[in-house]
Amino acid sequence: MASHVGLPSSATPQNISSLIRAIRSTPIIDHHAHPLLTHSALHSRPLLAITSEASDNALHSSTTSLSHLRAVRQLASVLGCGLTWESVVAALEQRRLEALEDWTAQCLQGIETILLDDGLDSPEESQDVQWHDAYVREGRRCKRIVRIETVAGGIIKTLGGISSEGGRPPDVLNDLFEEWVREFDRVIKEGIDSEDVVGFKSVIAYRSGLDIKRQVDEDAARRAFAEIMGDYALVNFQKLEEKSLCEWVVHRTAGLIRDYQGRSADEDEYGEEEVPVAVRKKKKPIQFHTGLGDNDLIMAKASPSHLQEFLREYPTVPVVLLHAGYPFTKETGYLASVYENVYADIGEVFPCVSQDGQERILREILEICPWSKILWSTDGHWFPETYLLAIMQMREAFEKVLCDYVRKGHIGWRGAIELVQDVLFKNANKLYSLGLEFTELDEDTDIPLGTYLTDMELLQSFLKDQPTPDFVRICWNDFTASHRMRMVPFRKFISLLSEGESTDIGIAKAVFGMIQNDLLIPAASPSGEYRLHPDFSSLLAGPIPGHISMHGEFREQSGARVPLCPRSLLHRAVEAGIESNLTFLLGFEIEFLLLERNTQPNSSYRYSTLATDGHAWSVSRYFADPRISSLLRDMVSSLADSNIFVEQLHAESAKGQFELILPPYPPVQAVDVLLHARNIMSALATAAGYKLTLHPKPFANACGTAAHMHMSISSANGSNPETYTPFYAGVLKHLRAITAFTYSNPSSYERAQDGAWAGGRWVAWGTQNRETALRKIEGSHWEFKTMDGLANPYFAVAAILFAGVKGYNAGEEMVWGDCEIDPAKLTANDRKELGVSKMLPGSLEEALAALKGDEELTEMLGTELVERYVAIKEYELGVLNEMGGDERKEWLMERY
Repeated sequence: MASHVGLPSSATPQNISSLIRAIRSTPIIDHHAHPLLTHSALHSRPLLAITSEASDNALHSSTTSLSHLRAVRQLASVLGCGLTWESVVAALEQRRLEALEDWTAQCLQGIETILLDDGLDSPEESQDVQWHDAYVREGRRCKRIVRIETVAGGIIKTLGGISSEGGRPPDVLNDLFEEWVREFDRVIKEGIDSEDVVGFKSVIAYRSGLDIKRQVDEDAARRAFAEIMGDYALVNFQKLEEKSLCEWVVHRTAGLIRDYQGRSADEDEYGEEEVPVAVRKKKKPIQFHTGLGDNDLIMAKASPSHLQEFLREYPTVPVVLLHAGYPFTKETGYLASVYENVYADIGEVFPCVSQDGQERILREILEICPWSKILWSTDGHWFPETYLLAIMQMREAFEKVLCDYVRKGHIGWRGAIELVQDVLFKNANKLYSLGLEFTELDEDTDIPLGTYLTDMELLQSFLKDQPTPDFVRICWNDFTASHRMRMVPFRKFISLLSEGESTDIGIAKAVFGMIQNDLLIPAASPSGEYRLHPDFSSLLAGPIPGHISMHGEFREQSGARVPLCPRSLLHRAVEAGIESNLTFLLGFEIEFLLLERNTQPNSSYRYSTLATDGHAWSVSRYFADPRISSLLRDMVSSLADSNIFVEQLHAESAKGQFELILPPYPPVQAVDVLLHARNIMSALATAAGYKLTLHPKPFANACGTAAHMHMSISSANGSNPETYTPFYAGVLKHLRAITAFTYSNPSSYERAQDGAWAGGRWVAWGTQNRETALRKIEGSHWEFKTMDGLANPYFAVAAILFAGVKGYNAGEEMVWGDCEIDPAKLTANDRKELGVSKMLPGSLEEALAALKGDEELTEMLGTELVERYVAIKEYELGVLNEMGGDERKEWLMERY
């Protein structure tokens, strides 16, 4: 097979496809889950609990969580219903009425066997362990995990007897304690010997915390027991909660497991001292709840790091840290990596954490923890849908993270498949001594799949309802915001994919060292080559018939990101937000000007303004011109053909000026869509005989042309002032430097005027104030006004996000007050009160100086990138400054 230049040798499409098939076909040993409710009890628990540990009124707020919204989308896709919670609930009710057993089987499809903790409250409402056998792989039996606090508490209630008057004397209490110990030992030992019990579980994190003393305090336990048993009626006893008793129960269980001397059938063939390690009966593990749970949890003591002294005391007792310890995931991975007897579970975060969070958790576990120590579980409970969502979302996360690792060369594809099989099946099979044979699921098994697709699958899905194109465009936006591309005939492109060849394109490293007319800056060299890697998830139709387009990112020959790549920079900014639990939605306004192409042979100007008939902001008369109305209609319909659905369209103030408003998207997609939309609109204008330009100030005495950006924080709590205020304070703090990217051309500063609804010239914000650089609209929804169409939007948005995330993390104080009028009209005293003390740069030279002087923003963006950007802009300035005003305006109009 031909080599794949620019990618690790294992990252061929075929190998990636093999990895994805393994993720989708590996059977699951669900090593930690809970019984489903009986049919009659299905309505006794809130269905909202499928994605949240909250309860009561707090649970209702979960409808605005990312995990809930994702669950709605996924359940709706499976159920074939509307994309609302109400529609999902109605569809589930219908499934329950029509075929609950079939629906349950569909939800649990792909599970080999389940290890069930049946110690939840209200056991009478739950199905028994063996009932679940009907929903796992044929011939498999589900097994029990014994919850030790439930055992201990149940014995106390039994010993409490029937209520009567008077207390128990000390000698009786002492005898009862001994009886309690004997009975507890009996149950645990039976569990150790039982073929139906494969492990034990402690919820001490809920009861008294994981800070368990290394040595048990039996005297304290006896006193606590006596206090509970002092009343025959046990009036106040509900569950085991007293710290000394909880710790005694955990230590007692660990000690019994450690000292267990039972023999397996295989061991009986050997003498007492001759049993090989390979056939010794393995000790059954203790699972510990760690990390997230309901509000009964002692969160400060739920970190698994509290268990270190306990782990040192019982080095031969297997311990499983449940639920990735979230949010203490790194601690979980560390403990599993340095203690031989410790294993890390990564269940429950599917589906209780957002998609980005799940991928981050998987990466954090794999940062340090050997995958031979990692297990996966659903933590399914009550409702079959909890199993379904957990499996779907796990497969998505595994596909995304592991395929990325293979593409980057962090792991070979065969190693990644081994990882999947170990984590989902083999590690649990070995740890719990299940003795199951590993067999992949049948190809036609209807299992819940992830959404990660190979490049070929993405392309085939995209072309499903479209005619076969002639060309594939792979596009990028350079340092001067020039939109560039390479075109590949479709036949050639599809043959590369089919034959497993790389679709990367070699591009000279000079690509990030040239200006608009291809002149190279002195620091750039024509030698060296990057790989332009197409992102198939950005596929869009157009911008002209017979073409399809996608955006690319530049990579080194090794597959590593190129620090100078604008799109990769924005990805880094988004990832920085995710690390801080911040996600965003952006929506752009496209302001554009239509010009007539001048056909007069003696004219010195290439373009002239449209003939106007009272053109003004939002007037309707201009749309009476059939040529203009047809062009604008075609723009909207062509964008819709590319699944870009325009929200509004209206006339702007300057002659022949219009504004088209795009819907909101996540940041990278928002910029991709913006650039593609501009290409479609420009192509249609050219075909209609017009010139479309984004020039910021086409007419000295008319309104300029901008590229306003709306943004909101879409993650949980994004609309809380505690979240968005420091974020926007960070943006304002670095706004002068950010301007070097958002006002990236000398002509940008011709538009930057006071009193022109252009965002003004001051570092300020105001509620619904269009003369401030940041206009607050509602909650975290703000508008960034000081940006135009000559900016590279990847750079501009990345700078804004980096500054905002930095402000959020630092708890940046909003020292600027809410400006209610044009900042230019404020008195000196007003400015002092509002903190409006700095002006935006008045020229590109001043903006570049501000960028070079902003060490924090430079560090976030990367010194190499900032130095290259400044060098290119300074070189471009030299070229533009040699032109006259009219020449420069037309030169820019030709290109933007």
